[in-house]
Amino acid sequence: MNIAIVYDSSTGTTAQAAQTMGVMLEQHGHQCTVESVSTADPATVKAADLICVGGWVKGLFIIRQHPSDGAMRFIKRLGKMDDKKTLVFCTYKSAIGSTLRQMSRALVNNGAQVIEQFKFRGAEPNRAFAAFAASVDDV
Repeated sequence: MNIAIVYDSSTGTTAQAAQTMGVMLEQHGHQCTVESVSTADPATVKAADLICVGGWVKGLFIIRQHPSDGAMRFIKRLGKMDDKKTLVFCTYKSAIGSTLRQMSRALVNNGAQVIEQFKFRGAEPNRAFAAFAASVDDV
């Protein structure tokens, strides 16, 4: 499966998580590209079999949590998605608030199918993502 992982990172944590996600998926036989939202080409990303979009959680400690502006701008740039399979992820320190819900809603409004949502406290993908990586052929 060809998988595109696109991320918005402020401090490098989300970039590291995205890179690790790519390695985990490649270990299960998939081809992955991992790019920043600032360099990724929406048309190339949309050609993938599965699109992963992630960002860091923006907000004030534990209130007003929301997705990073870069991640949301990239989702908008993707445009019409024709039922494309996608997943969203975020990295956070304290809380995620409505971050994953907002990202998912934006993708669904573009016509995408959001099949999974992941939150990582820090740069290491969790066991739930590891299980997903092992079973991604089933989605």
